[in-house]
Amino acid sequence: MIILALVAVSVLAAPVHSRPYEEIRARGEISVCANPNALPYSSNRPETPGFQIEIARALAERLGVRLQIEWIVPRMRAALVDCDILMDTIARPGIQPPSIRLSAPYQTGGVALAFAPGQPTVEAYRDLKSGTRVGVMTNSVASMIVSKSGARMVPFGFEDEMLEAVAKGEVDAAAVSPASIGYYNLTNPARTVALVHAEDSEPELKWVVAVGLRRADAPLVDAVNAAVAALVADGTIAGIYARYGVDYRRP
Repeated sequence: MIILALVAVSVLAAPVHSRPYEEIRARGEISVCANPNALPYSSNRPETPGFQIEIARALAERLGVRLQIEWIVPRMRAALVDCDILMDTIARPGIQPPSIRLSAPYQTGGVALAFAPGQPTVEAYRDLKSGTRVGVMTNSVASMIVSKSGARMVPFGFEDEMLEAVAKGEVDAAAVSPASIGYYNLTNPARTVALVHAEDSEPELKWVVAVGLRRADAPLVDAVNAAVAALVADGTIAGIYARYGVDYRRP
């Protein structure tokens, strides 16, 4: 997730021209960039589009326009695609360039710990015991934090591979996004893993996410903020996350 977050920064930093709210309303459409094969985040499967797509659709409906989806693989190709918004943009001071405008945050994200069935859990990264086998994404911030604990790091390239290894007991724990853990447990009810929000004790591994607006004027930002507030207040966003087994942690 850290790597994906940094990719998102480079994506949104691409030069863009202003697209004001009146233009969005006039064409009756707002577009989002998304990965077609990244559940639970996004997917081109109509029956399981992912929470990013579902939230973007709810947002578009509140704005009174259609949602156009621009499928991109990898995510960095968004710089070449003419989309208006990118979901789950990290809202942290100094990360996004001044050209990118952010909505009010709508969810808390980060890198939690997943524990294998029967393994004792700990509440914080610093409490990981020496010798504990912990799956980490190669060259991630989480790997650097785990290395300070004395735990034995096991490198992986993908979160779903880490979760499979945790469930099978091939590693004792893994540093994985809470969304991926929740979705894994939803889709694998016979061999769930334990989720601990250990990111709460590590500022570098916890953040809030917002809608990244690539071509926004002030009226569009205001309209999106109003839509986000309404979707949070009426439980729409929490309900969407729940369909994917993901805890809603309101910022």
